[in-house]
Order: sequence, then structure tokens, then C-alpha cells
Amino acid sequence: MRPHVSLDVRNVPASVAFYQKVFGVAPQKQTQDYAKFDLTQPALNFSLVSSTGRLSSVDHLGIEVESVEEIAAWKERLQAQGILERVEENTACCFARQDKLWFSDPDGNAWEVFTVHEQLPVDGTLSSTGCCIPNKAGKGLPSCSTSKAESPLLSA
Repeated sequence: MRPHVSLDVRNVPASVAFYQKVFGVAPQKQTQDYAKFDLTQPALNFSLVSSTGRLSSVDHLGIEVESVEEIAAWKERLQAQGILERVEENTACCFARQDKLWFSDPDGNAWEVFTVHEQLPVDGTLSSTGCCIPNKAGKGLPSCSTSKAESPLLSA
């Protein structure tokens, strides 16, 4: 099984250039208003469409990886491409202790790459967990309800 995500974007060529940096591969198909990435890591059928005249609106998109080694590899790639925006280490969010990397695409869609260290008790509301919530402007990275120091690894 492989999920499929299709995003409405402003400019397919600009989005393709960005997502090539993220995933490290070229799209399988591309026209001026359509592109499709057939990804194996992560297993995802990912397409971009600009012919609708709309932009997709989601809270954020994410890629869960299995280990801190995979987080380190993603961090290295995203830093090398100049698109890594925030690192969160050992953070409690969404009733789990996690490491996270955050970045946003050209249309403001926030992405996280994360690994879960442990599940935490489901107590109270989501907003009481320190979990990131959507920006009020609806663009870019979610803002976190608790202060988190950026990892020193971000500047490494």
C-alpha cells in the first residue's frame, strides 16, 4: 500500500524544484501544470497540480521515520538544500515524545519529518500537550504552544 497526496499549488515548476530538494529525486511525469513523484522512501504517490486555480489547505503534512538515524539523514539533506526551518528534539507533542524537523513548501504548506520515541498518556486536550497548532495566518510552520529551544544541530 502506498498513499497518494495531490496538492494544488501556484506554480508547478517552482514546486517541483522545491520537492526535488526534499525527496532527492525528479518527478516521474511533469508538464507545466502537473507533476507526479513516485516515491519509494517514503512510499508515496505525490502529485502537484496548478490548473485548479486554488491552493491546498492542510494543517501540515508529515513523514514518520523509524529511527534517530533516519532523522539525522533527513536533517543533513534538508540543511544541505537550505530548506530546514526548525528542529525539535525530545519534544512532547500529540501525546508522544518525538524528534521533529520542520520545513514549508513554496505555497506555505508545513511539513514535518519525525520519529516517535514513546507514546505518552492521553490526558486532557491536544492543546495541553505542547503540540504544534496551525498558525493563525494559516501559512508556514505551525506555532507551538510551549517554548522549545532550537537544536544546536540546526546550525551544525
